Amino acid sequence: MAASENLVIAGVELASRLFIGTAGYPNQRIMVDAVEASGSDLVTLSLRRISLQGHGSDTARLLAGKRFLPNTAGCETARDAILTAELAREALGTNWIKVEVIGDRETLYPDVGELLEATRQLVDRGFVVLPYCNDDPVICARLADLGAAAVMPMGSLIGSGMGVANPANLELICARSPVPVIVDAGIGTASDAVIAMELGASGVLLNTAVAKADNPVQMARAMRHAVEAGYEARMAGRIPKRGRAEPSSPQLGLVGS
Repeated sequence: MAASENLVIAGVELASRLFIGTAGYPNQRIMVDAVEASGSDLVTLSLRRISLQGHGSDTARLLAGKRFLPNTAGCETARDAILTAELAREALGTNWIKVEVIGDRETLYPDVGELLEATRQLVDRGFVVLPYCNDDPVICARLADLGAAAVMPMGSLIGSGMGVANPANLELICARSPVPVIVDAGIGTASDAVIAMELGASGVLLNTAVAKADNPVQMARAMRHAVEAGYEARMAGRIPKRGRAEPSSPQLGLVGS
């Protein structure tokens, strides 16, 4: 992507600021094509959705060459998340892990206490931890203090497509965070991704917005451009908002003046 600098997480440079998931696509062929169209360097995998024996349509095999970010989706305790992370490290040969510890099945909000404990233990075990968390500046700061390589606050409810529900919180998190901020969950369309990036996010992670679109490959391409555009606009610096009109053309030399 055309940008002033690439995203770096845990010393690894990523050319794309868009991370994409692999669940829920109509079929594996569309999933592979969408991942390719997204330009993403980092692809999320849920351990239970891949064949560890390589039978059938193995997502890991189909996406060989991509950097994988396995996740602990569905875990409800720190213990289960840690076990899943260890299995993922053995199966996929990566110490990167997206940590999800869900505290409520209806909203899929994180269990903050269990998430903090899982992050602490996984960092101690040598994992590069990217925790999915509430859009709470205090929680994000605590996760960074525990050694998280990035924080991944929710834009809004997982799979909701509601976009960035609390832009003020997200902007504050981005301004204060000592580690990259990746907006995770709730992105519904390209404009949502642009907003997240303009608010200061280092990147965007999404799945449902692409996988459930009428045309996943086209939406993946749109999200790629949206993340790039949002980042470039932030780097360029927007004009100040004014409460009155200001002409863009010079007023001197008008006909009849």
